[in-house]
Amino acid sequence: MARVDYYEDPDAPAANSLTVAVSAFVLDYNGRLLMIRRTDNDLYSMPGGGMEIGETVSEAVTREVHEETGISVQPTAILGIFANPKHVIAYDDGEVRQEFSICFTAHPIAGQPRTSSESKEVLWVEPADLPALNIHPSIMTRIRSGLEKRPEPYFT
Repeated sequence: MARVDYYEDPDAPAANSLTVAVSAFVLDYNGRLLMIRRTDNDLYSMPGGGMEIGETVSEAVTREVHEETGISVQPTAILGIFANPKHVIAYDDGEVRQEFSICFTAHPIAGQPRTSSESKEVLWVEPADLPALNIHPSIMTRIRSGLEKRPEPYFT
């Protein structure tokens, strides 16, 4: 399903749904960040997605990272809660979702990078190389929060 992200856009459609999503800030032992290139909007992002009924948030983030990247992770802390009503995501089925994502820090524990139906590219990125990637501003907010190593979780 295709999607269009609207960020601080006065012409954005009004949100008609809110879904709990999770994402993960995963650094490898060399300090590189795990990133994907999404198939639905062609942007680079941290792995993540919607929580499913019957799972905990830590199970959701672990599942989403593995599904999208092939990497198994151990969530370690909440990086932040990102819920900006000025960021909406319009899907081609008519859903317009307000951003709501619980972002975790996580450590990689196993696996090799591989793509999926949701990721056309999986890569470990040096923080200095992030500006060369096409990353949505809301994802950059999460990345900056992770790189700052804030003592407390970020929230809007």
